[in-house]
Amino acid sequence: MTQVAILDYGFGNIRSAQRAIAHHGVETVVTANFEIALAADGLLVPGVGAFAACMDGLKAIGGDRIIGRRLAGGRPVLGICVGMQILFERGVEHGLEAAGCGEWPGSVELIEAPVVPHMGWNTVSVPAHSNMFAGLEETDRFYFVHSYAAPAWHLNDEGPLARPKVAWCDYGKAPFVAAVENGALWATQFHPEKSGAAGARLLGNWISTL
Repeated sequence: MTQVAILDYGFGNIRSAQRAIAHHGVETVVTANFEIALAADGLLVPGVGAFAACMDGLKAIGGDRIIGRRLAGGRPVLGICVGMQILFERGVEHGLEAAGCGEWPGSVELIEAPVVPHMGWNTVSVPAHSNMFAGLEETDRFYFVHSYAAPAWHLNDEGPLARPKVAWCDYGKAPFVAAVENGALWATQFHPEKSGAAGARLLGNWISTL
């Protein structure tokens, strides 16, 4: 049976993510064990809280190395909320900068908006030919709760390899990166496990790649 490991590094809605994944009929295991997380068919990296604290928790269990080794072998990883943010080079909070996993260039910064945090349902602008959003409509809404996001996408999309597909959410003064589909690495700023039928469909799309 397909197995999804949910990385337990002290930050994240572990149980809600586990229930949402198990709903698709796959085996789930919540773990901080390096070898188990490395060997699973899919790895889900949740995240709630401050960027720097999440990175400290991740490094404490070798989670950054787990992610890197899985991606080097083309093994699927899904990051959710701060679990997406830590994939970037850095996070900037209260004027302090913390290093991320560095899978993507760029920084995570405070959203420029009249109301922060961004909390509630919103639509996203979906890239063409997206496997992540297959079967979903432009009007489908996803649940967000966050104060920080990546305001720009810096990775060079040109070349012979599959180009990353980036979805955007329009909130505040400028859009921010809402989701990325980058080969074996998928990530969402929103919470698919809290996004009803649309989120369940997205998780099913990811599971179908395992």
